[in-house]
Amino acid sequence: MTTPAGTGTGFGSVSWWGLSPALDLQAESPPVDPDSKADTENRIPELDVLLLGSVDGRHLLQTLAGAALWPRRRFNFYVLENNLEAVARHMLIFSLALEEPEKMGLQEKTETFMEVWGNALLRPTVAAFVRAQADLLAHLVPEPDLMAQQLPWLNLSTLKFRERDALEAVFRFWAGGERGREAFPVSRLWDSRLRHYLGSRYDARRGVSDWDLRMKLHDRGAQVIHIHEFRRWRDTGVAFELRDSSAYHVPNRTLASGRLLSHRGERVAARGYWGDIATGPFVAFGIETHDKSLLRTSNGQPVKTAGEITQYNVTELFRELAARWHPRATQGDPEQEQQRMSGSAEQTPSPAAPGRESFTLHFLPLDSAQTLHHRNCYKGRFQLLYVACGMVHLLSPELGACVAPGGNLTVELAPYLVDLRPDQLQQFSTRVGELAQAAGFAPQAGTKSSETFARFCKSGSAGGALESETPLPEVLASPLEAMSPPLGDLTPPLEGWAPSSVPLQSSESQGSLREVLAPPREVLVMPNSESDSKTWE
Repeated sequence: MTTPAGTGTGFGSVSWWGLSPALDLQAESPPVDPDSKADTENRIPELDVLLLGSVDGRHLLQTLAGAALWPRRRFNFYVLENNLEAVARHMLIFSLALEEPEKMGLQEKTETFMEVWGNALLRPTVAAFVRAQADLLAHLVPEPDLMAQQLPWLNLSTLKFRERDALEAVFRFWAGGERGREAFPVSRLWDSRLRHYLGSRYDARRGVSDWDLRMKLHDRGAQVIHIHEFRRWRDTGVAFELRDSSAYHVPNRTLASGRLLSHRGERVAARGYWGDIATGPFVAFGIETHDKSLLRTSNGQPVKTAGEITQYNVTELFRELAARWHPRATQGDPEQEQQRMSGSAEQTPSPAAPGRESFTLHFLPLDSAQTLHHRNCYKGRFQLLYVACGMVHLLSPELGACVAPGGNLTVELAPYLVDLRPDQLQQFSTRVGELAQAAGFAPQAGTKSSETFARFCKSGSAGGALESETPLPEVLASPLEAMSPPLGDLTPPLEGWAPSSVPLQSSESQGSLREVLAPPREVLVMPNSESDSKTWE
């Protein structure tokens, strides 16, 4: 069996990292309107952003780190994902990024972030941090008052009660030590996915990796990804090797997710690794940087690898966060330090030094994309809508109604999905334009063309149904079971993974591209549970 290009199975069914460079969302948003609504206490203009499938929080962190370059604003980030494991990863990543410098140094924070975010295997010290942080979050999720006190930047109030229960179960799995490594044998799961994906090409996987990197990723703008780091990730799932290779042997449980599979005619819930095994986590922070010296070449070869550029970018990002968003951001400024020592700083706080309370991260219910417009508080609220490539199928007139007049839309395209051929990438881009037009958006005037992002603005007239659609080939539309290794290669059926009222879905994150590029097919989902104790609509 072979897996020809264009099948789309390599990017998996759950997205764990972004497949586009991190954006400063203020640069994507309309300019500050002096007459816009402002914080009633401090008169600070607000920026409301709705993000579908942002996955790893990279855009949010980049926006917060770059806030000093813009007029002061209060940020309200509304994040909608299609699985609770992604929500849990958001919370873990933000709690790590905002950890006080006194508790975790800059280098340790950077290395911990890179390993948790992009490695299938962790060092024992990093795994211990994940367990401790997951245990803390598991205790905070069912205690809203305690969470508001300890994590004032986080708001879970719109999640359904069953979703919060399932979120707590995810954290308890991360924190637990049951069955040790056998609870999530990621090395075996990774190899099983790779064998299933490559088929008869498995024995030639080294050559396949070289071809995908040099003939696809390099040609599409990711030349700094080095062949050795790409091969290592393809073989083991370890993208960032910051220590000796023998140090990485603890499974990264944050990459585990549950999914329904068909086994002997029955639907069986299984835990496994369903993420990307084709592109890798190098694109988000590893192919672009403000320090252009890192992108230099010597004899036609980049002098720095994607891992080194990622480490530099993340370090600078966390440095900016510590200086700008930490409550003690004025620390180190000689003038303000002298005022603090004399006691005068307490009476005259600097208005240019915002704290964590200057942004709030709101998580929306998983299935709320088509119902947000029913609530008056979201209708015409957002100045910016960001849609990841795996969530494009949710772009609709109903979702467009949530964007304010003059608001912007940024859609992530798919140039770094190595399974897609150039003609499919073009078809996807065309389809994105059609969906945006139907949702009431028009291409932004004066913006540079980009193969990574499509940018639109809210047009005066509301969108309507498309009269005609670009004919699209039947790609990425193979049955979901075809993407999955045999059930015997996976962990045992899920026990205690989530409350039974939470449907485990086979619907995809990145895999939803098949809904854009091909006619929708039936997906395996458990029957809808009874009405929830908290009604969204």
